[in-house]
Amino acid sequence: MSKEESAVKATYFSIIGNTCLAIIKGLAGFFGNSYALIADAIESTTDIFASLLVLFGIKYSNRPADDNHPYGHGRAEPLITFLVVGFLITSATVIAYESIINIQKPHDLPKSWTLYVLATIILWKEYSFRVVMKKSIETNSSSLKADAWHHRSDAITSVAAFVGIGIALLMGKGFEAADDWAALFASGFIFYNSYRIFRPALGEIMDEHLYDDLIASIRFVATQVEGIVDTEKCFIRKSGMKYHVELHAIVNAAITVKQGHELSHRLKDTLHQQIDELGHILIHIEPDDE
Repeated sequence: MSKEESAVKATYFSIIGNTCLAIIKGLAGFFGNSYALIADAIESTTDIFASLLVLFGIKYSNRPADDNHPYGHGRAEPLITFLVVGFLITSATVIAYESIINIQKPHDLPKSWTLYVLATIILWKEYSFRVVMKKSIETNSSSLKADAWHHRSDAITSVAAFVGIGIALLMGKGFEAADDWAALFASGFIFYNSYRIFRPALGEIMDEHLYDDLIASIRFVATQVEGIVDTEKCFIRKSGMKYHVELHAIVNAAITVKQGHELSHRLKDTLHQQIDELGHILIHIEPDDE
């Protein structure tokens, strides 16, 4: 299975899971008299649309290079991540606003059975986070990582709802708003997670230097190629699921231009064979003055 197929499969997993959970949470919140669960349902609903955006971004970013996009379409992925963050911020704002309104209104205690619903949801969302995060690491997908953090933030909001409902039920009359305070806390956590998702995507767009381990691997593989004396500069930029590389390779100054040209191609082929996540590789040959 290719990286794109693996990422698409993980996204479908998120879409189906979030759709089922949004329905379950919404019904449980309405009939169980819990705004924290309704807030949870709102976030799961935005997660559905966010996952659809991730699916589009993965498919579009993996289109092959063309005349107008010689480096491919990979930069669409962090742009999609920005939109996903927008969905998260919107849902957090709605949840925070409704929580503050509900705190000021008298209402009945939540139903005790909502705790069982929440316990099941927490376990499922944490499992979903681990599944999707694993796939995001395997595929180098920033938008899939954002989708994974959606699952984790959903699990945290469910934990907050569980605590809020538990306090309301345990303390009884006068503590009905504990459920709403839990939803308000959850919105704050969603804002925080939004920043955590946004920051690396911004670094990707700005070509921030974040790839020391990959550079070390490239240098090691390069020096194993016969004829490569050493390496000098190595620059990396991420685009979609691929890393584009500019590498300065030091060779014997006495070889011919043709030999240097052939050596650069051999180095490029070796790097592609040994490190499959590399995309375009530009090799600059430097003479070994010594």
